[in-house]
Amino acid sequence: MDAERLLSDARRPLCIGIGGGGDVVGALATGEACRIYSGARPVVGGVTWERRPIDPLPGPRRASEIAGAEPLAPGVMLARAETCVEASGVRFAEARMAEFLGDPTVLVDVNEGPATLAGGLAAAAAALDCDLLVLVDVGGDALAHGDEPGLASPLCDALMLAAGARLAGSGDIPVLAGVFGVGCDGELRPAEVLGRLAEVGRAGGLAGWRGLTEPVVERLDAAVEAVPTEASAQALRCFRGELGEATIRGGRRTVELSPVGAGTVYVDPAAAVASAARLAAAVLDCADIDAGEAVLRGLGVRTELAYEREAAHTT
Repeated sequence: MDAERLLSDARRPLCIGIGGGGDVVGALATGEACRIYSGARPVVGGVTWERRPIDPLPGPRRASEIAGAEPLAPGVMLARAETCVEASGVRFAEARMAEFLGDPTVLVDVNEGPATLAGGLAAAAAALDCDLLVLVDVGGDALAHGDEPGLASPLCDALMLAAGARLAGSGDIPVLAGVFGVGCDGELRPAEVLGRLAEVGRAGGLAGWRGLTEPVVERLDAAVEAVPTEASAQALRCFRGELGEATIRGGRRTVELSPVGAGTVYVDPAAAVASAARLAAAVLDCADIDAGEAVLRGLGVRTELAYEREAAHTT
């Protein structure tokens, strides 16, 4: 799989941030590079799971809970500036991104299992006339084994990467997975992410790397002002040459800043799931998010869904 060829040839890439919250900014890095250097018309998006400080209700919002979104396919919607959680008025990062771009973005209801997610993404890509799907994880925890000390939000990434692996084998649309800002979410350390990427490489799944450039970073700087995100913003610091440790999440997470974080590494999602991404492989056949959470819990992995449910119960 040749990421450079796929990205250069794509006229309408669909770039989805798969980890929730501000991961849509990491997806924009791929979309903007395609727009600036290839003249493409990218569509960006993310999932319906906001960080707890934004949306205190546990888990991702279901499509039925969302106001101001246009259905595209089962579990996949178009978001505009006004798109929000109907009961609370909480705006999604993708709504803020739509306002910033002046174009709709895509929202994926990640309550579903990988098979349903794959079908919805394929149908949505067809409806939008997209010719490439890129699933972007900020940091690299999508490739986790499950025993990494800093791992905190494995479930959403695992479900979406598993969906990408399913879709990659369908022939419906070419699919890339990407890690934007290696280690920049403060979960897996850069050395751990690089180790996982090496596993993918040994499985024949490394597809290429694109570093950030000044025109792309200028656009991302403006996006970070519009869409709150700490993790994606660390990649911009890496691009500007900052080196050493920084903290995010109110000091709870430490990020190792270096030039390694200033770009996106692309992989074949099927090869990733067959090698390093053990948690994505574990949820590949799960019917929905609760089944996925149960599988990971059975492996001894505490998920972000478990954390949010516990926090909601105790506050």
